[in-house]
Amino acid sequence: MSLLPEYETLLVERRGFALFVTLNRPQTRNALSARMWSEIDGVFAAIRDDRSVRAIVLRGAGGNFSAGGDLKERDQIGENADSVAATEMRNRAGGEIIMHVDRAPQVVVAVVEGHTLGGGFGLACAADIIVADETVKFRLPEIGLGVPPAQIAPYVVRRVGVARARRLALTSATIRGAEALSLGLVDFLCNGSDELDSRIAAILADVARAGPHAIGTTKELLRVAGTTEAEDYIQIAARTFAGAYLSDEGQEGAAAVRARRTSSWQDHRP
Repeated sequence: MSLLPEYETLLVERRGFALFVTLNRPQTRNALSARMWSEIDGVFAAIRDDRSVRAIVLRGAGGNFSAGGDLKERDQIGENADSVAATEMRNRAGGEIIMHVDRAPQVVVAVVEGHTLGGGFGLACAADIIVADETVKFRLPEIGLGVPPAQIAPYVVRRVGVARARRLALTSATIRGAEALSLGLVDFLCNGSDELDSRIAAILADVARAGPHAIGTTKELLRVAGTTEAEDYIQIAARTFAGAYLSDEGQEGAAAVRARRTSSWQDHRP
């Protein structure tokens, strides 16, 4: 992995094949400032081609995941002479960063506690797995501010479906732990930090079995599976499978099965 710099708004720690990234503006409930968005994108860019990192664990400091966008910064943008262009540019940049999180060739785990609002809600939904504490409070407050949840809408829809996403977006309803689990908004619901840590450890133990390159190719096939015609998908999947099977990783995986041993990458755990 390329050397990661020091960050102003994030805490970044490498543990074996996992990178733990903590949103670290607890005084603002980890509001997503332009600086934080940029640093999140920088982390994902730094490890995009690094298959020694197989998992990224996103978390928030101070008992909250994120209260969403930084409204003070938005107010400053509104004072600019060309505020329409500036607002559009900032919104588009946020959407591109969430897309980069979504398309990361690693397993992304969001660990959500407390306030998980707006952009923080969308960032969590871009993860592959969401682990929540019972304290979690999901909400899309945008419509109450007179704006739509523009860039995060696709990820909320993907998580809970169109009908449920409409209710959440149009009413700004607060969704707490048990309801979030029943809606499929979260994958696991935990009670307290010890249970959260145990669940994270269990997920990473599962990821330890995954081929480092196979994670990215699997995520890409899952991404296009629902939007590609069946005939086209068959060709894409066959080409992807052949490339993976004939790669060094694919051959090692097959050899491990034949020899009834663990594959070489399973020796590297968090």
